[in-house]
Amino acid sequence: MPRPTAAQLAYGSCTVIFSTLAMLLLSQTSSGAGIAIIAVAALALGLLVALTVPLPGKRPAAVEQRPAPAEPLRASVPAPAPEPVRERAVS
Repeated sequence: MPRPTAAQLAYGSCTVIFSTLAMLLLSQTSSGAGIAIIAVAALALGLLVALTVPLPGKRPAAVEQRPAPAEPLRASVPAPAPEPVRERAVS
């Protein structure tokens, strides 16, 4: 199992701290069981955030760079057909 990076530790720790504070303030609980449930939920959320931080060096297969084509591609657009010249009648 690879070791966690500094970014994973930082994001996970900040998530645990801020989510714990937010849930405690919003729920206004003072019981031991409520605080324990909030702490477990915050730890689970922090773990989820830490695991979803992308690892350096791993890139999705769809983002791989392809070699540039030898000749630049040009779009071929036909030129518009010339309109006949219309003369004004002098009156």
